[in-house]
Amino acid sequence: MGATGSIGAQALDVVARNLGLEVCALASGSQDLTALAAQHGVPHVQTGGDLASLLDAADPDVVLNAVVGFAGLPVTLWALERGVTLALANKESLVAAGELALAAHRRGGGLLLPVDSEHSALFQCLAGHSPESVHSLVLTASGGPFRGRTRAELADVTPEDALAHPTWSMGRKISVDSATLANKGLELLEAHFLFGIPFDRIEVVIHPTSTVHSLVRFRDGAALAHLGYPDMRVPISYALTYPDRAETPVAALDLAAGLTLEFSAPDLETFPLLALARRAGELGGTYPCAFNAANEVAVHAFLEGRLPFLAIAEVVEATIAEADGAAARDLDDLQEADAEARRLAERGLTLA
Repeated sequence: MGATGSIGAQALDVVARNLGLEVCALASGSQDLTALAAQHGVPHVQTGGDLASLLDAADPDVVLNAVVGFAGLPVTLWALERGVTLALANKESLVAAGELALAAHRRGGGLLLPVDSEHSALFQCLAGHSPESVHSLVLTASGGPFRGRTRAELADVTPEDALAHPTWSMGRKISVDSATLANKGLELLEAHFLFGIPFDRIEVVIHPTSTVHSLVRFRDGAALAHLGYPDMRVPISYALTYPDRAETPVAALDLAAGLTLEFSAPDLETFPLLALARRAGELGGTYPCAFNAANEVAVHAFLEGRLPFLAIAEVVEATIAEADGAAARDLDDLQEADAEARRLAERGLTLA
């Protein structure tokens, strides 16, 4: 689901290289899929609308959710409720739904395999270890295209500047999120829900080369890290072929070539969205949902040239301050919290 985006295109490349995989359905938000479906021999396709009927008809073994934003929530819940293996690239649905998604996962009892490179790395490093043995999680961030810049230097940056990511090939929304560090904030929230680790035991560090994708520290003082060249086909392949770890065209890491690993603390003053995400998570309830909704509205406005780069964080902060944040009892409550946060954010655009 989300077949025409960056993750979708790379997933189709992974499938083409694995004879044991077959695409049974494709969906996109707005693009026509006729040619893509014919190219890959896919019987079920849909553009826009409710994807539940498409998923029911396709009866998949694995659902790759690569829909962008809160719109991916129905796909996530469909797979979790039915116990269908979910390869999750849509972090926003887990961030927004939180405990509702986890409850659906418990009811369905299926596999939930993260596709984000950092969470795939954590999933692999945590395999075989008891929760009690884990000291903390460390998420790495490249720092995006504006790493090292001051707030003053970011006052006039353009969408084109923000989309020029130094290490990863990604879609427009996630590229802007990387530039603001909102993406790392969403990943912080996702890691909490995926692995049940408290927020004060999840750290984010800047690692410009994106060679180390994440680390797990254990109570005995040891740390396990997942390393590799930055290529999303690796975590996509891991999820789609789990537990076999199929071959990919990505080169093995060449340590003898002179590998340098550099880490530093994030600049939370220049990039406040990371701290705002942590705060939303600590507040709990539907505050993570409000954070995500406001960020989606603000990023969309920035990409359309209606909002300055630095005002993205201002809109999100104001929305969190005004949001009710009460816990969602059901999907209707969650959708209302999302809609209210979007209304607040839209109003904030006029004030920023």
